Amino acid sequence: MAQYIYGKNVVKQLIANQSAIHQIYLSKDKPDQEILLLAKNNRILVQFLTASEFKQFEGVHQNVVAAVDDFKTHTLEECLLDLKEQMCFILLDGLEDPHNLGAILRTADATQMDGVIIPRHGSVHLNSTVAKVSTGAIDTVKTIEVVNLTRTMETLKKHEFWIYASEYSPNAKDYRSIDYRGRIALVLGSEGKGISRLVLKNCDETIKIPLLGQITSLNVSVSAAVLMYEVLNQRYPFK
Repeated sequence: MAQYIYGKNVVKQLIANQSAIHQIYLSKDKPDQEILLLAKNNRILVQFLTASEFKQFEGVHQNVVAAVDDFKTHTLEECLLDLKEQMCFILLDGLEDPHNLGAILRTADATQMDGVIIPRHGSVHLNSTVAKVSTGAIDTVKTIEVVNLTRTMETLKKHEFWIYASEYSPNAKDYRSIDYRGRIALVLGSEGKGISRLVLKNCDETIKIPLLGQITSLNVSVSAAVLMYEVLNQRYPFK
């Protein structure tokens, strides 16, 4: 089943990544010349549509749409075949907003995380909104779908991963006090409910991001970005 990617910048990134694109849809009246040239140079089929024909596509598409294969997901087993001394997975427990998933994938690409793990049920999945927000990271970051998060955590522990839950609570440790070198996984919860009780129970440590103002929480994609960049900072300290 084909998926549709919307927007000039995202389609440009797909072409730059040499992603498999079936065809690109452009405006019959005013086709985007840059995309048209890129498509021609990369031998990608272009179909021209009228304004009314473009209405079949939802969202803000800028009259630039690409048809691609279903978004690829991975298994945990294949991602653990090449174990390294330093690895970091992001586990997302029940995330619902595709914009948040797209933003997390984008940061995961920037910080070279080893994969983003999402449950197969009760969670947002890869879709065109995720692809657009991720600006191409949907193709560069391994998204791992699992049946059960707690069993996934057990598997990671068997491979010597230390699992940190990001949850603001009185007993949680300041995230800046943690050594993130080695094999680790960072767990973040859903936008409304946070991390589920069973998943939280199976984490090795709970960490928190200090909140010094009047606001009592951060957007989950912002929290994920703070933590991922702390991992990056410790592994590749500024010289």
